[in-house]
Amino acid sequence: MHLTNYSVKFPEARVMDTGRQLLAWNVPAADLEHIPEHWLKYPAPEASLHLLLGLLYIGLFLMSTLGNGLVLWIFSSAKTLRTPSNMFIVNLAFSDFVMMLKTPIFIYNSFNRGFAGGFVSCQIFGVMGTLSGIGASMSNACIAYDRYHTITNPLEGKLTRTKALVMILFVWTYTTPWAILPLFEIWGRFVPEGFLTQCTFDYLTNSFDNHLFVGVLFTFSYVIPMSLIIYYYSQIVSHVIDHEKTLREQAKKMNVDSLRSNQQQQNQSAEVRIAKVAITICFLFVASWTPYAVLAMIGAFGDQSLITPGFAMIPACACKLVACLDPYVYALSHPRYRLELQKRLPWLAINEKDPSDTQSTATESSTNKP
Repeated sequence: MHLTNYSVKFPEARVMDTGRQLLAWNVPAADLEHIPEHWLKYPAPEASLHLLLGLLYIGLFLMSTLGNGLVLWIFSSAKTLRTPSNMFIVNLAFSDFVMMLKTPIFIYNSFNRGFAGGFVSCQIFGVMGTLSGIGASMSNACIAYDRYHTITNPLEGKLTRTKALVMILFVWTYTTPWAILPLFEIWGRFVPEGFLTQCTFDYLTNSFDNHLFVGVLFTFSYVIPMSLIIYYYSQIVSHVIDHEKTLREQAKKMNVDSLRSNQQQQNQSAEVRIAKVAITICFLFVASWTPYAVLAMIGAFGDQSLITPGFAMIPACACKLVACLDPYVYALSHPRYRLELQKRLPWLAINEKDPSDTQSTATESSTNKP
């Protein structure tokens, strides 16, 4: 609805109030039809809040670009890391990288205190956010699936490169419709939210079609990947507990400390470390997207008065923060990745020991014993 149409629907005083609100929010009259009226009920944010968020997003953008860029570079180019399982890590890093590529739009809008980028930039922001968000959620589900089959069935659970590629293609086939449908307003739409400096799917319009869209999107983008992640990791924990209990009981019967050889212990330790990294990544995913899911549910089916512009900005910041943290979790916890970083960027002074060198030293020592 354009500003000129308000003269038909509202009294003159309402038109003047709306005009003042548009000026306060820095919204061009031509873009009014794209703005949910809910946000214009509130006073425009102070310039200092826009400035602080703009500076915060500059920091997040630099942090994410560096971290995810390194993950994409190292995991894609290092032969030791080009495994089927790590293809999911690359896909997750790509999703996080895309998520932060849209932040210049937010920064531009923040420094201009409102919806300065206009409708086109809003659609770009919404499409990139949807693709990267749902792509990351399904990538986390694939990582959980891979860890489950690797740990519970180590002899036959290793993925082939072809199967991993098919799963990644499925992830993007699964994700793409949720960006296309609202982009062309076939079902749902992308609109500004919060301080009007960012855009997402419309969860405020009170209509049956929109409520159905929000409910279905909530199920496919949050409930399904979350359920898969919880199921696979609960199965991993259950398997590890049962397996360790069986080994301890058998070792006790044989009057030995452990039934594992040194090499088996090293392999098991590596698998557990990788599983811990994956669980940490998925926990970050839960922490980042649960607030947004709750926000959307309140907006569509709850009390919309609870959703203030400032409140709506918090889940968005959480999502961006996790996209920055993911690559650094790998840097801290993945020995092979740290080793490759050490080889290519020695000035980082990582000082990671090559596991193969440690294994060779241990083998030589045992061989030289009398």
